[in-house]
Amino acid sequence: MRVPHTESFEWPNAPAGRFVSSIRTGDPIGCAIGLIGVPDDTGVRMNRGRIGAAQGPSAFRAALGRYGSAKPAGIAWPGVFDAGDVEPGGSLEETHERVTEAAGALLDAGLLPVMIGGGHDLTFPFVRALAGRLSEPLHGVYFDAHLDVRAETGSGMPFRALVERCGVGGLTVHGLDRFANSTEHVRWFEGHGGRGATLPAGGEHFGPDDHWPSGDLFVSFDLDVIDQAYAPGVSAMNPSGWDPGTACAWVRAAGRCERVLCFDIMELSPPHDSPAGEGGRTVRLAARLFLEFLAGFSERSA
Repeated sequence: MRVPHTESFEWPNAPAGRFVSSIRTGDPIGCAIGLIGVPDDTGVRMNRGRIGAAQGPSAFRAALGRYGSAKPAGIAWPGVFDAGDVEPGGSLEETHERVTEAAGALLDAGLLPVMIGGGHDLTFPFVRALAGRLSEPLHGVYFDAHLDVRAETGSGMPFRALVERCGVGGLTVHGLDRFANSTEHVRWFEGHGGRGATLPAGGEHFGPDDHWPSGDLFVSFDLDVIDQAYAPGVSAMNPSGWDPGTACAWVRAAGRCERVLCFDIMELSPPHDSPAGEGGRTVRLAARLFLEFLAGFSERSA
């Protein structure tokens, strides 16, 4: 299967005992999940964030190659087709068009798209592909220290753009940092039906449909919702964020929820990780979150 605008990633030969030994790159036959990376942080640069998220997809794959059993106890992994990385265009708008086309190809193949970024602006074109194929409005659930409802083009734009341009019907944010969001953005968010969810830690105590809005959903996970002690390798560190256990529990619940139709992990910035690069703590945590989503997906009813 050829996904538009993507440059294929060939996984190295892995021992049969590793999770990545089951990832397909040639065709999606037998797969349920379609993976794409988007190595672009133009939007982060436009919003004066820390550059480096363009290296997120390659570092994520390197970390995933070293983490995860092919047959963990009690889990039957869903098939994963890796379509490779979307090649950035000459402008942010062209890159966005390419992301929408690539995500649309995965949807048309019957796959649930998962994206690894990259700046958070890329969630806009990624979800746009899904919104354009549904007859009813989507609801967005995102995990983020920031509302990301800026009117200006850049990494802080995705959720405002999805509401105003794609008819997304509502937004729910988890993990918001009240010191990192302006009054103007909070007013826009609340004025367009957005709500901030303040839920107790320990998402593992809730079933897959508890505390999720009704209707079809997209879920976006910005790694800066996690405390900088655990996730320094992001575009904007969070001095008072979530612990990894809470994050993993909610991502697994997202995987379980049958109304979640696409998922992304964003703002992974390996140059700022500790240690820097593909072996850092944030990169490994991103790989873990991906596996948590797959584990939850494996629990969906047939």
